[in-house]
Amino acid sequence: MADFLAEDNSCGQILLKLVSRGNAIIAELLRLSDYVPVVFKLESKEDKERYGDIIIDFSYFKTSEYVEKKIENSPELQDTDEAFRDNNLEILTRFYLAFESIHKYITDLKSYLEDLDEGVFIQQTLESILLNIEGKQLMCEALYLYGVMLLTVDWKFDGVVRERLLVSATKDAAESNIDDVCKLLRSTGYSRAPGAKRPQKYPEEYFSRVRIPNQLSKMLIGRLRSDDIYNQISSYPVPEHRSTALANQARMLYVILYFSPDILHNENAKMREIVDKHFPDNWVVNVYMGHLINLVEAWEPYKAAKTALSNTITQINLRELAVRFGKNVRSLDASVLKFLKEGALTEDYVLDSIPKLMHLIRECNVTLRWMMLHIVDIGVDHVKKCRQLREAVIVGSEFSPRFLFDLLIDTAQIEFVIKEMFKDLLSKKEKDWEVSKKESFERMEELSEVFSGSKPLTRIEKNASLQAWFTEMKNQINLLSYDDSTSAGRKIVQLIQALEEVQEFHQLETNMQVKQFLAETRNYLHKMLRIINIKEENLINLDIIADMSYAWEIIDNYTDLMQKGIRKDPSLVTKLRATFLKAASALDLPLVRIGQCNSPDLRSVSQFYSAELVSYVRNVLQIIPQTMFALLGQIVKLQTNDLKPLPTRLDKDKLKEFAQLEHRHKVAKLTHSISIYTEGILLMKTTLVGIIKVDPKQLLEDGIRKELVLRVAFALHKGLMFNPKSKANELLHHLKHLQAIMDGFKRSFEYIQDYVNIYGLKIWQEEVTRIINYNIEQECNSFLRKKIENWQSIYQSTAIPIPRYPPLGDGSINFIGRLAREILRFTDYRTTSYINQMNAWYDVKTKEELINIKLFSQLQVSLGTCGLTGLDRLLCFMIVKELQNFQVFHVRRTMNDKLFHSMLNSLNQQLQPTTKLVSNASKIYPIFVSKMEKKWPLYAAIILKVGQMQLIRCQILRELNFTCKFDSKMLSGCLETFNKAILLDIQKHYADPNLPYPGEDNPLLFELTTYLEAAGIADPLKKIYVTMRNIPNLPLFAFTFVLSQLPKLNFVKSAGGLFSKKLNDPCDGAPFVAGIVTLLQQFHVKNSDIFLHYIAQYLRSIMDSTIST
Repeated sequence: MADFLAEDNSCGQILLKLVSRGNAIIAELLRLSDYVPVVFKLESKEDKERYGDIIIDFSYFKTSEYVEKKIENSPELQDTDEAFRDNNLEILTRFYLAFESIHKYITDLKSYLEDLDEGVFIQQTLESILLNIEGKQLMCEALYLYGVMLLTVDWKFDGVVRERLLVSATKDAAESNIDDVCKLLRSTGYSRAPGAKRPQKYPEEYFSRVRIPNQLSKMLIGRLRSDDIYNQISSYPVPEHRSTALANQARMLYVILYFSPDILHNENAKMREIVDKHFPDNWVVNVYMGHLINLVEAWEPYKAAKTALSNTITQINLRELAVRFGKNVRSLDASVLKFLKEGALTEDYVLDSIPKLMHLIRECNVTLRWMMLHIVDIGVDHVKKCRQLREAVIVGSEFSPRFLFDLLIDTAQIEFVIKEMFKDLLSKKEKDWEVSKKESFERMEELSEVFSGSKPLTRIEKNASLQAWFTEMKNQINLLSYDDSTSAGRKIVQLIQALEEVQEFHQLETNMQVKQFLAETRNYLHKMLRIINIKEENLINLDIIADMSYAWEIIDNYTDLMQKGIRKDPSLVTKLRATFLKAASALDLPLVRIGQCNSPDLRSVSQFYSAELVSYVRNVLQIIPQTMFALLGQIVKLQTNDLKPLPTRLDKDKLKEFAQLEHRHKVAKLTHSISIYTEGILLMKTTLVGIIKVDPKQLLEDGIRKELVLRVAFALHKGLMFNPKSKANELLHHLKHLQAIMDGFKRSFEYIQDYVNIYGLKIWQEEVTRIINYNIEQECNSFLRKKIENWQSIYQSTAIPIPRYPPLGDGSINFIGRLAREILRFTDYRTTSYINQMNAWYDVKTKEELINIKLFSQLQVSLGTCGLTGLDRLLCFMIVKELQNFQVFHVRRTMNDKLFHSMLNSLNQQLQPTTKLVSNASKIYPIFVSKMEKKWPLYAAIILKVGQMQLIRCQILRELNFTCKFDSKMLSGCLETFNKAILLDIQKHYADPNLPYPGEDNPLLFELTTYLEAAGIADPLKKIYVTMRNIPNLPLFAFTFVLSQLPKLNFVKSAGGLFSKKLNDPCDGAPFVAGIVTLLQQFHVKNSDIFLHYIAQYLRSIMDSTIST
């Protein structure tokens, strides 16, 4: 065994590394199955319209030239294709590498087999490997894992989606084996959708896409049929447990049989032998990590297999099995509970009763395995027989989920207790042996001295023969060696027998002291004998028997029972801890080979499976925070609605009225319940689940954070839904309602933090900030070419996930987008006018005030500084989008218009130099403006939108600055001073380049800007949003655009600003001016200067023309 896996044995090491790699590949496939981009499913109409011509299945290879030409001829498709690649290249590469690794795995396995045939490995052949215990295990695992990979790909990745992923990943790629990978993993037609039929000759045709030597599969099937390749039967000595003992190789046999489908179809004798040995009392198989298969469904198309299995599922056999295991569930749980009583499992009892306890645990696990597997609804939708079998099991066993769950958690608890005792006994085994030996030696020595007459003892006469005998016994005990346990065990038995005989033949029973010495010595020798019997094999057998890998997926069926149990009795968490550790036994299956070859994949694979299990633990224990929050809601309701606030001074006769003892008793009772739940989860103690340490205090805090995130996110989602026909005052109502909800959460946290020992305010601020930042990030994705996916977000967390709600179809992704667009709707330049002196927007028709500074104050109160800053950030993205639209429209359309160029150049020549007066100004300017009349409305829409958003930003920053000065005066002062100091240093640097300036790698300016914007210390009108190339004659263009809009505006003296003349041709002055200023700010400052020169020239020329006429 050791020779085959020796480091210098290349034959064994190559095979071991191959099997290790196979387990790592399956783990990667399972990990990636959660990260398939939704867009590849093309489920929504929007996705089909946008990506239908880009995301294509294997039909692409037949029409690749046509598809690529179509994309090349369409700028929009080109842009979409490039953006799609930028966003998904990383994950697509990972998918392709995972799929390619399957092909590489089977290629390497075939190469290994060829090397064996050619004699590359000296004195090693396939036959010799199959004669070696480790060799036949690894060879069977190698082929089995390849089959599992193929099945996993089909189970986890729909065929069409898989093809789309491969096509998208391999476009323009130069890898030589792309064709082979695609041929291997093309769609099989298999689907897990309800009602989907199984494809013909599936999966044998799928398995034969890469030809495996038929001789190999037949030899492996032969070994699995005849041998106990994992030597498991020694751990299951009872004949009725043989199918459980052989379960590991039974699942391998199930997979490998598909490489030789002739056996399934035609070889009745072989199939009868396989079924009689491996499936005499079971028909549900755990293929890999809890993925279950019902053989009745799986072997339906195979004549020989179906016939052989029919003997297992006869009515008589089925009824007998169901009744037996049904009775076992109740009787075994009662037996286990007796041992779990306080004081029942002492060290001495465990040492004396190892076989008895192991038999009980074995019976419990066999019963659990059979019941949990055979009540699962696998195949019941497709095959009537499967449904009938399941119903027969449920009826015959009188199945009760509660009883089975009780047996599960009690079995897990007794296993945990005995394991801990075994570990403790093993750790101090030698020490206890030496102590017992010393005590025995000293008693024999004392007795020899007593019978020598040198040590007086009541009524004991000197006896030379007994003195010599006890001296000899003392010497024999002293010669006992811990290292030679077998010899020592035989000698101890002889010594115990001798001590019994000496007491009987020499009438030593009459002296109680001597009798007590002899009894104590025998007890110590008995203890030494028991200590010898404590071996590592006991723990190994216990781990084998307690294996629960079959329930990796179906354990989720018992989550509801676990949570109900916790809600009823929080101390149940201690038993659940043992259950979770039992479930962690499933991690041994994929990790054992990876660990044997010291593969670097060990950490990532163990991290993945451990994280999956920890996620399940969190899910189960989440009931505690959920219940706590429900109780908190009742407390807050009592405090808000029922409990009267105590006045500063209280009259004596009103004391009873304000005492409100009944309500305060309710609050105290609810608070006590919360404390009990907290205590329950903390009973779990720190536990190592796989390689992840689970701290109950951290688990509780994470659970509270998760529940808080779910409730706050839902409140924000639900509270910020708007009716497109609502009025402005309804927006304030929404925000005030949201404020009340958020205040309720905050107040409840302040109240409860001391009872559960958490930092309530810290958690509140961190999680609310994270929720808002995440939603802002996702909303801003719509403006980004390279989007930040959910799994890439720094704000998202697997332990405390922020929920994503589907968009409501108004163009927004989430609540922050809806809020921004609602504010933009009420401040629309087409329906409102902004008065700067009032900081308010008014309806152009009714002259009613719609939005004022109260709205932004309410936003600050409802969403906090983070929400207001996020809203400001989203508006910045919207402004950038509009400015980019301007650039695209102006450069692509207007700048390419030769007539426009010639007209602009002609006007420029007439106006130069700008210091002169333009003759006939009243005709020259209008002529150019009128010729561009069709283009002005598009420019006006962009400029006015930008201006509108800039005005909103001004209001937001003003509110942020006011709040910062009010709440954090010192911070505000420090930031303002720091900002001025940095600006002075930068100005000095430009005056003298030798002076210091923050370099590109220095985060000072970036981080300071974040603080300044959060504190409202910024001027939106001076901000540079986009980097634009210089546009020829931009100042002149901007000037003529302003001239085109001036006739629409009218100066209203009473309001102190420019307002639209006509309701049907709106153009509000304030956003118009803000938009023009913002546009010019994106270019070099000289453009603004030239623009102002044109304006000044126009004013002088018009005035001169007017005076002269």
